[in-house]
Amino acid sequence: MEEWFNAYPIPVGEWTERAIDFVYVNFAWAFDIFSDSLEWAIEAVGDGLLWFPPLVVVAAVGALGWYLQRSWRLAAGVMLGLAFILNLGYWEATVETFSLVAFATLVCVSLGVPIGIAAAHRPWLYQALRPVLDLMQTIPPFVYLIPTLVLFSLGPVPGLISTVIFAIPAPIRLTYLGISSAPRPLKEAVASFGAGPRQLLWRVELPHAMPAIMTGLTQCIMLSLSMVVIAALVGAGGLGKPVVQALNTVNIGAGVEAGLSIVVLAIILDRLCKRRGDPEPGR
Repeated sequence: MEEWFNAYPIPVGEWTERAIDFVYVNFAWAFDIFSDSLEWAIEAVGDGLLWFPPLVVVAAVGALGWYLQRSWRLAAGVMLGLAFILNLGYWEATVETFSLVAFATLVCVSLGVPIGIAAAHRPWLYQALRPVLDLMQTIPPFVYLIPTLVLFSLGPVPGLISTVIFAIPAPIRLTYLGISSAPRPLKEAVASFGAGPRQLLWRVELPHAMPAIMTGLTQCIMLSLSMVVIAALVGAGGLGKPVVQALNTVNIGAGVEAGLSIVVLAIILDRLCKRRGDPEPGR
């Protein structure tokens, strides 16, 4: 019975390969234009940051940290962290990683927040999205690196697309949670004064959901940074490249240094994007 059952497998892999081949053969020109444009934009951000002297960028990011959080301790910590990365010699790789993470986060938030709002207002939509989001979060990233590599070739774009697929469920789920958990009595009270759906969204639901949305933003940044090493395998560069090189040469010191640079960058971005006045974890 088992041999008979295994003799007729469902050709899922074959169907997927045929679909990717069909898309590539018929729309390769569109993927090339999209890939070249996106790669140019990512590199332009990195080149723009590298044009300034590193110490100027360190001071500017420290000033930004103080402006956003009104904390001299945070500003000093940000500058010390960036100075540490600069001292290790990973400044250019860090800028490349920041460009990739910034674009991935921008795409995830720009798409994820509206989708989460729509899903919160339409329960059937969220029920349809749930299995798709589960699939995106549980499939190993190497699986969808293969079709993106075929469609976009080597470079930062396959890494960016794979990062977006891996990270976008976080803002969708957290935006849905924040919008759907807005107190019903409050919404009814505002509606009784004549507020329409749009006013209800902007004056009640979004302010109530903002902590969850900001959590989705920081989660998106952390998930994007967790893809740095994987994206480097398809030519994305950045801090993942020295990690991969250290792995291939069993260079423990270089691997630890590059890994610490990723951790420092993650902490800096997390602190800068946190809402002012939010308590620290554990307090």
